[in-house]
Amino acid sequence: MKKIGLYLFTNDLRINDNTLLHQASQSVDELLCVAVEPRLSTYSVRLSQEQENGAHRHLFINQAIGDLALSLARLGQRLFVLERNTSEDLVQLVKSQQVTHFFASSHCAHDERQLVKDTLTQCPDLFISQQHHTTLFESDAFPFELTKLPRSFTKFRLQVEHLEVKTEESVITYLPPAPQTATECDRKAIPELSDSETGDYIGGETAGLTHLENYFSHDYAGTYKQTRNALDGIENSTKFSPWLALGCVSPKTIYRHLKQFEAHRGANDSTYWIYFELLWREYFYWKCLTLGTSLFGRASNDLSNEQLLDTTAGSSFAKWKSGNTNYPIVDACMRQLNATGYMSNRGRQLVASCLIHELGIDWHHGAAYFESQLIDYDVASNWGNWAYIAGALNPQAPQNANKQRAANQSQSKSRHFDLVKQTDMYDPEHAFINKWHRDDEASTSTRYQDVI
Repeated sequence: MKKIGLYLFTNDLRINDNTLLHQASQSVDELLCVAVEPRLSTYSVRLSQEQENGAHRHLFINQAIGDLALSLARLGQRLFVLERNTSEDLVQLVKSQQVTHFFASSHCAHDERQLVKDTLTQCPDLFISQQHHTTLFESDAFPFELTKLPRSFTKFRLQVEHLEVKTEESVITYLPPAPQTATECDRKAIPELSDSETGDYIGGETAGLTHLENYFSHDYAGTYKQTRNALDGIENSTKFSPWLALGCVSPKTIYRHLKQFEAHRGANDSTYWIYFELLWREYFYWKCLTLGTSLFGRASNDLSNEQLLDTTAGSSFAKWKSGNTNYPIVDACMRQLNATGYMSNRGRQLVASCLIHELGIDWHHGAAYFESQLIDYDVASNWGNWAYIAGALNPQAPQNANKQRAANQSQSKSRHFDLVKQTDMYDPEHAFINKWHRDDEASTSTRYQDVI
C-alpha cells in the first residue's frame, strides 16, 4: 500500500533544521505540504477590536509562506495554503488524497493543538507524528515533569540552563513528490515575493538565515547586554524574533551560531544574555502549554464580564492603540508599532504597564492588539509577557487546595513602571519621542527600529 503523507506547516516555516520534515521525507512515498495562514481568532478580534491582522504582520506572514513555497519548489514539491484555520479543509485533503501519515509540529497553544486534535478525531486511522521542534529542549530532557514546571523563570532557568542543547542540524536534499491528484485541490494563491519585498525585514527562512549570519559577523553579540534596552538602533538587539516567531529560523540554529561566535571571539556576559533570552522564550513556551486556555483567561470565544469595555474604557483603549494617551514615551512606542509592525522589548513593557496601571484596562485587550500587529507575534511570548506584567502568569490555587502549600507558593506580582523615570533612563534627550511625533512619521524608514 502506498504511503501518502501530509505535512502541516504551522510555526515551523522552514526547510533547514527541520527534523520532523526530514522524518516525513524518509517515511512516505508521496507528500502533501500544507500551510495554514494565521488568522485572528474570534476571541482576539473581540478583544483587540481589530477585524484582521495588521498590514505589516500580514505582509511578513505572506513573505514567509512565499519563501517556503520557493524552497519546496527547488526540491520538486509545492505548497498548498489554506486560508481558514479549521479542521474541515484538512479533513477534506486527508480524505481526497487518501493520506495515511500526518506530520505536524507539536504546538504550545490551545487553538493550534485543537486544530490537529479535531482533524485526527475525524480521521482516526492516520499515523500521526509530532515533535516540539521550535524549542531548545524536548520536555523529557527536563529534571521535572511538565505538571511541576517551576512557577518562576529564575527557578526554571537554574534547572535547565546547563542542559545540553542538541545542535545536530538535519539537512534535507530530497522530498517525496506530491500526489498527482493534489493539483485538483483548492488552495490560496501564493504571493509573488517580487511584489512584496519591501521594508527592511522580509519574512521567510532565506531572509532569516541571512540576518542571522550578518548579526554574528559583527561584534553586536559582544555588547548585547549593554544595548538591549535601547528603544531604537539596529545594533542594539538581535532582531531574531520575527523569524523565530514563524519558525523560519529555529532556536537551535541560533544557539549553534552563538556558540560558534563564542568559540571565535570569546564568551562574556552579553553572549550569555542572548542565551538567557532564548531561555525566557523557552519558559513561556512550556508555560503556555501547561496553562492551556487559562493563560488567555477563557475557555471559549466569549468574553467575561470583566473583559467587556464600557464607553470610557473603550475610548481609552482606542487612544492607547493609536498612540494618543498623552504619555509621550507610550505614544511614541505605539506609533512605532503601528508604523512598522514591531517595538523594542523595553517599549512593550512600558506600554503594557500604562494600559494596565494608568488606564486600568484588562491586559487581555493589549495582548490581543499586539497579536494583530506584531510581525514577531509569538503566542507564548506575547501572552506570557503580558500576563507577567499584569501579575497573572501564575493562576491562583483553587480555594480547596492545601492552604499551607498555597501559602508557600510565590505569588506573581504585577510590574508597574514609572513612565517619567523610564523616559529619563532610556530617552533622556527625547530623541525617540520626537522621532515618532514628527508629521512624516508614517514614511519614516524602519531600518533602525528595534526588535528583540
